[in-house]
Amino acid sequence: MCRPAATLGAALDFIADATDAIDDADGFARCGIECLPALVASELTTLSICDLASGHRRVTATAALGADALASFDRHLREHPLVRHHGFDGGTRTRRISDSVPWRTFRHTALYDEYYRAIGIDHAVALPLHAGDGWLVGFVLNRRTRDFSDREVALLDQLRRPLAGLFHRTGALARARAENATLPSTLPVTAREHDVLSWVAAGKTDRDIAQILAISPRTVHKHLQRVYCKLGVETRTAAVMRALAS
Repeated sequence: MCRPAATLGAALDFIADATDAIDDADGFARCGIECLPALVASELTTLSICDLASGHRRVTATAALGADALASFDRHLREHPLVRHHGFDGGTRTRRISDSVPWRTFRHTALYDEYYRAIGIDHAVALPLHAGDGWLVGFVLNRRTRDFSDREVALLDQLRRPLAGLFHRTGALARARAENATLPSTLPVTAREHDVLSWVAAGKTDRDIAQILAISPRTVHKHLQRVYCKLGVETRTAAVMRALAS
C-alpha cells in the first residue's frame, strides 16, 4: 500500500523501499504506476515503452485503455509533444505537454481529439527513464482539468535518475527489444533456437536467457552451438549479425 508522499524526503524513502522490493520488470511497472500518484495526484498513470521506429507503444496503466484508444495514440505517437521532446529533440527533464504547446492549442490537435478527449484526460507530465537507440521509456501522469504545477514537476524530476537506474536493472528494455526483434522467421533454426538467438540479439547472457525461458544455462549453450553450426559462425555476435543479414 502506498502512502501519500508530499515531500522530497518521503519520495526518496519510496525510492529506497522500491530498490529493495523491485526485482523484475513487471514489479517495477506496477510499483511505479501505483505509487507515483501518492506523490503527485494523477487520474491515470502509465509506464510507456515506445518503439520510435515502428511507432508502437507498450503501456502498463492504472486503468484499462481500450484498443481504439491505444491505436489512436500509436497513430499520433511521433507528433506527441512529449515524445518529440524526449525521443527526438534530446530533452532529458520531466516535462508537461503545456511546456511544449499551450493547452488551448493542444486541445485542437488530432492527438487530443482522438486520444486524450476519448479517455477523458486534459493534461500530462512525463518522467523520462530512457531515450536513445530508437526507444523512449517513461512514466506518464495524466489528469483532467488541472495542469501539473511547477512544484510537482520539480518533485517528479528528483526521482528521474534513481527510477531510471531501477528500470535498467530490471532488464525491461532488453525484453521489449527482444520481443520486437526483427530476426527473420525463415532462419534454418528451430523455434526454440530462434527464441534463444532473439534474446542474444537483445544482449542477454546465457544465464539470463535460461531464467527467461525456464531452461538451464547448459541447454541454452547447446541451442547456441546448434545455431552456430547451422549459420556457419563461431560466436554470438557473428550469429546475430548473420541472422540480421539474412
